[in-house]
Amino acid sequence: MPLSSLPSSRPQVILFDVNETLLDMSKLKLAVNKAFGNKFAFKQWFGLLLQYSLVDTVTDSYHPFGTIGDAALDMAAAMLEEKPLKPTKKSEILDLMTQLAPHKDVPHGLEMLVDAGFRLVAFTNSPKPVLDQQLRHARIIRYFQQGLSIETVSKYKPHPETYQAALQTIGLPAAAALLVAAHGWDVAGAAHAGLQTGFIARPGQTLYPLAAPPTYTGKTLPDLVKQLLRQTE
Repeated sequence: MPLSSLPSSRPQVILFDVNETLLDMSKLKLAVNKAFGNKFAFKQWFGLLLQYSLVDTVTDSYHPFGTIGDAALDMAAAMLEEKPLKPTKKSEILDLMTQLAPHKDVPHGLEMLVDAGFRLVAFTNSPKPVLDQQLRHARIIRYFQQGLSIETVSKYKPHPETYQAALQTIGLPAAAALLVAAHGWDVAGAAHAGLQTGFIARPGQTLYPLAAPPTYTGKTLPDLVKQLLRQTE
């Protein structure tokens, strides 16, 4: 039976995915849709970004997340049969990744965890400098003791080595860590690697039905925290 489906002990560290989990991507969504004049553009682009980060991973052809994002904008234009964006416009859009606000529930949820004595670590597919900019802009960097990027292993989540590298850095076994994300693929990857998992059910996000169920689930971060605290008292 997967570790994530067993009765859980109190995790020593909580790893947080960043984009969509902590940060509200509405600003970026509006910009992408407006740039293409197509209400489906963001969904097409972001799906391609995630898909081809995995293509890089399985073909051992690592490119930084932003570079894949740039290429995915060109691919989205072709697939949507829209005019390609100029390089300056693509750069403007990609820069918005570091200008996102947190979801409204996030600061309170993080405060609850810190007050309860949990160690918090941000864990992202983005490069470390981008992560730092994101957390500073969102004014939530103070809650995190550490920020980790998959760039150290040149593979993207949900590859097992990304979680293993994070665990090695923080010096804990998998069962002592909890990964919180709003993406079913990230939850599935963390569970496969032996971590406890938490799923925040952001609008439009869903779990992968064929993967192990998450240890904790909530519509908001405070909802998930309350469940965590009840089950680990």
